[in-house]
Amino acid sequence: QVLLVESGGGLVQAGGSLRLSCAASTRYFNRYHMGWFRQAPGKEREFVAAISALGGATGYTDAVKGRFTISNDNAKNTIILQMNSLEPEDTAVYYCAAASDIKSWPTIKSISGVNYWGKGTLVTVSS
Repeated sequence: QVLLVESGGGLVQAGGSLRLSCAASTRYFNRYHMGWFRQAPGKEREFVAAISALGGATGYTDAVKGRFTISNDNAKNTIILQMNSLEPEDTAVYYCAAASDIKSWPTIKSISGVNYWGKGTLVTVSS
């Protein structure tokens, strides 16, 4: 069992920045692909960004490319999502996700590929 705890959400004006963190409670952190999903009100949960188990690959949904950056800190069992140039359309609950590296790395980009979820952190971008 892996416990994922997100932090860093909040209210920000359009054009601003936020930094989300996700701490994972596992000694085998480098054996998990990690990622972020989001769910806006009335919409389905969607993939945002992911990083492979050893950090060698990253992926983003088109809507956030060039604005969001995902990174990991293996020493702290933490992943970071740096969000810049935020837009009102980015308003959502952001969920941290983990998938065993037994699965191929792109698997974490789909909801069905995720093994563990965090409880989410709310990001609100005002216009």
